[in-house]
Amino acid sequence: MFNNQELTTEVSGLRNFARRLTQNYHDAEDLLQYTLLRAIEKKHLFQENTDLFKWTSKIMYNQFASDYRRKAKYETKYDPESYLEAESIEAPQDKQMELKTVNEAMNRLSHEHQEILILICVQGLSYQEVSDFLKIAIGTVRSRLSRARENLQQLLEAPTVH
Repeated sequence: MFNNQELTTEVSGLRNFARRLTQNYHDAEDLLQYTLLRAIEKKHLFQENTDLFKWTSKIMYNQFASDYRRKAKYETKYDPESYLEAESIEAPQDKQMELKTVNEAMNRLSHEHQEILILICVQGLSYQEVSDFLKIAIGTVRSRLSRARENLQQLLEAPTVH
């Protein structure tokens, strides 16, 4: 079995693989998130002495292939998704810079604080769901979230040194 820290070392390689498969930034990010979640859910099936990147990239490829088959079978050339993607625009530069700043601050947080913020603030899980998922008391979830938010706020308010 692997630990989540080992999985995070594979993220950049998996992100590149997802981009090569999908040829689309947003689809690649969705595929990456699905892969990471699936790997965590199925970590008990991971066999020792197996290359973690190969194992997770196989999960990614299988999901990509399943999505491709589903799209080929059920979607038509008249679906508006491709049209909407072509018409979409990137966020304004100031929003991109804000997002970059938040991302850099998140990377400076401890693993526990990153995990709790992502589960509650990004994925929208309830405190009880996070408590069950992490196998910790709900009070620990609340206090860890409070400290994580406080630490993130301090990092965002601190002057940056370039």
